[in-house]
Amino acid sequence: MLKKASFVLAAFALTGLAACDFIRFPGDGGPPPSTPEPGPAVPPGAPGPPPPGTPVDDPYGDTGTSAPDKPDDTGTPDTDPVSADDPVTSPDTDVDVPDDTPADVPPATDPADAPDAGDTVPDVTEPVDDPVTPPADTTDTLDTPPVDPVTPPEPEPTPEPVFSYHAPGALLPGTGQGSIDQIVHAPDIVFPIAGTPAYLQSQVFTFGGGVGGGDQCDARNYAYPWRDNFCETRSANRGSPLCPAPKIHQGQDIRVGTPAQCNSLRQASPADRTLHEAVAVEDGVISNVGSYSVSLRAGGRIYKYLHLNMAKLKVKTGDAVTAGQPLGYVSNDFGGSATTFHLHFEIVQNTADMGWIHVPPYLSLVEAYERRESGRGEEVEQNLSVASVPFVIPEGMEIVE
Repeated sequence: MLKKASFVLAAFALTGLAACDFIRFPGDGGPPPSTPEPGPAVPPGAPGPPPPGTPVDDPYGDTGTSAPDKPDDTGTPDTDPVSADDPVTSPDTDVDVPDDTPADVPPATDPADAPDAGDTVPDVTEPVDDPVTPPADTTDTLDTPPVDPVTPPEPEPTPEPVFSYHAPGALLPGTGQGSIDQIVHAPDIVFPIAGTPAYLQSQVFTFGGGVGGGDQCDARNYAYPWRDNFCETRSANRGSPLCPAPKIHQGQDIRVGTPAQCNSLRQASPADRTLHEAVAVEDGVISNVGSYSVSLRAGGRIYKYLHLNMAKLKVKTGDAVTAGQPLGYVSNDFGGSATTFHLHFEIVQNTADMGWIHVPPYLSLVEAYERRESGRGEEVEQNLSVASVPFVIPEGMEIVE
């Protein structure tokens, strides 16, 4: 055991000698130790301030400068002691303090101060002075300048009538009795003649009509006032429940143009009589074309045009037409014979109590002509002194239309 311990100690001794081979001492003949170069400055971005380049003296050393007082750990600020001789300042007493007492509550009254029940309360009503009367107005009266009277504006003049007409039902004296029904049966229709002066009157009983003699182009046939001839006497057995007698004229005769144009038509061949257009009075359908008539069906009415130039018609049966559309030309066709130049116009209406009947077209045509001419018509007074002696129809003459 002792030998083993000696061996261990010898090993440690050899190890120590080997280590001493690396230690040099001054004067042992080796190179002197060198001072290492100073390292680089604090790298950029390193936290904290850079270390000082030279040693810093102790700021609290023996340099003649006293160190600052150490703060008191108690946290209580230093205060000057209050001297007994210092005057004490009272708080500001000018601040308004709100009064909690309600404004309308009277002060409490001592019961001892209340008057006895028998005491009389003195009248403390203030005396009222006499009312002051304002002084009279002494302002001098100023002269008021006279005011010119205001003249009212002149009333607008009444437009002159563009045509005149006799009352509806007032037939030419001696030609029959007019209709007892006088209303507008076809409101808002277009006048059946386009843009030419028209004259409603009897065709048979005026000049050139066959009963009174004369010439159909007489200027008196182309003048106002108009005259109704629905219900005028006829030879054929045609009637209307709205006429007071049977054998009557079932429409209204219309002369067109001027006496000079009448003569021009007479001189032209029948196929070339195309001066005056007849037009549809309402939207509808051509329901029939006869030998001298054209029928236009429009709802509950049928309008009949007689004596047109049948060789120059512009429509045929079944055609749809619109109001104002030309149908043909006014002429004198009468189924192989001739009559005077005029348009015979009828309105046949479907009524609730009497079915299809002829109705007077006179007032409907008056209103339609006013619309076409953009002016009013004027009804003339009747001349009661005119005799109503009946016209005598020559023997053998048959008046149909």
